[in-house]
Parts: sequence; structure tokens; C-alpha cells
Amino acid sequence: MDDRKEVNALLNLIDDPDNEIYEAVSNRIITYGLPMIPNLEHLWETTEDKEVQERIELLIHRLYFSGLEADFRQWDEAGHHELMPALLLIAKFLYPELQAAKVLHHVERLRRNIWLEINNYLTPLEQVHIINSIIYNYIGIKGNTNNTDRPNEYLLPQVLESKKGNQTGIGSLYLLLVEMLDIPVRLMRIPHQFVLGYCKPGLGDATGNHDVDFFIEPSLGQVFTHTDLQHYLTKISVESGPELLRPQSNREVIKRILMDFRECFNNTDEKIRYTELGALIRLLD
Repeated sequence: MDDRKEVNALLNLIDDPDNEIYEAVSNRIITYGLPMIPNLEHLWETTEDKEVQERIELLIHRLYFSGLEADFRQWDEAGHHELMPALLLIAKFLYPELQAAKVLHHVERLRRNIWLEINNYLTPLEQVHIINSIIYNYIGIKGNTNNTDRPNEYLLPQVLESKKGNQTGIGSLYLLLVEMLDIPVRLMRIPHQFVLGYCKPGLGDATGNHDVDFFIEPSLGQVFTHTDLQHYLTKISVESGPELLRPQSNREVIKRILMDFRECFNNTDEKIRYTELGALIRLLD
């Protein structure tokens, strides 16, 4: 049987009432990958059976996720671990047909605006004030607390488009821009917070800990000191330790974003998405 005949046969069996047959058909369709999606979309448009339409929608979702999982694995195995590709992949979890060009253009414009203002004579604090001015004033991004009822606020393209984001979403944009500008701002290991730190370059010790000048809360761009951090740790009954000053790698950053984002689907109606995000997280273990 050639591929075209098999595809037609598989499509005709999607409505089979026998669950075992349907499961076998579904798994075979998944092996065809993303090229199967136009066939499934056409079938969805030409059927009036709601149950069949739901099956088709689930198959399309599974196909997109299968491709996404493969792309994440490739990103991880490549070893470069640049933030931009991974942030776009996370957004594709909800928006599989996302066009990257517009996002790349927007980010590059922000990078250039910051680069034009920064020079080698500025202090770390002055550098961060320029970044904050561009993010919060020039493009006018408004920050919110992390809220699992607003998943878009975790995603880079939606943060840029809506100019609204939470600590994790704006924090990921912040980390992307400083990576492109080679500014030593990193994600810290502060409990329950997506907090950044300005790490003095070249001063990391053998354990990976760094001398951190100050910290940045990215939803508002607020700068705070080691004393402020200690007050927070005391408030939440967490003992301060040197491990809190070990910056997280880009791989760990992406894992943290996925973990925060997954909580948006931690309910009975979104079990599939919660499980799928768990699979992406385990890729980075």
C-alpha cells in the first residue's frame, strides 16, 4: 500500500467506535508527522460529527506536540542553549503556527535601542536603568504578578504584542536582551521568585557562585540589595546560603519557565497539556 492509500484508509478509520482500532490508527497517523495536518484539517471541515471533530483536534494537537518535543530535544542536544529558540518553542506550545520573524524583528529593535545607549563607562546600575527605561517606558510593558489564569503573560511573543507580562514572562525577555548585549545579568536561585542578579564578570568561584552587585525584580524592573534579599528570605523562613548566588544556566532558565508555565494547566480540564509540559521539563532533567 502506498502512502496516499494508507493515509486515506487511516482517515476513514478515525471514526471507528472500537477504541483499540482508533488508538492504533491514531498512533500510525502520528508517525507521519506534521505533513498530515492539512489532511486532518480538511477532514475536520468536511465532517459534521462533533465527536469525530474532537478526535481530529486531538490528533492535530498531538502532531504539533510531537514536532515540538523533537525540536526541544534538538535544542537541548545542540549544546549552545541560546534563549531565543527555546523561548519561541515554549510559545509554540499554545501557538503552533507562530511566525518567528515578527518576534525576532521586535527583539532586535529593542536590543539595538539599548545598545545605542550603553557604553563601557556606565556603571552596572546605570546599564540596568537604561534597560529598564527601554522595556518599561519606551515600549511600555506593564508587569503583573504570576497568575495561572493568564498563560499568555508567560510567553515572549505575547508579552511583546500585548505589552503585558508577569515576572517570568518579562524576566525571560530581560534575560534574552542581556544575553544579546553580553551584560552579566542572570537568573538567581531565589525561592518562589523569578529574580535576576547583576553578576560581576569574571568573579565566579569554583562552586559556580558569583559576586552579585544587586538584584532585579523583572515585573517592575525594581532594583534591590543584598539586605533587601535577606529581609525577604527571613520573611519566608528560608536560610540564606551561597547557593542562592549561583546563576542558573540557560538550560535551567528554560526549565524554570516551563515549570512556571505548566501551573496554568494544573487542573482537571487541562490534564493533557500539563502532562505534555511535564514531558518537556523531563527532557531538561
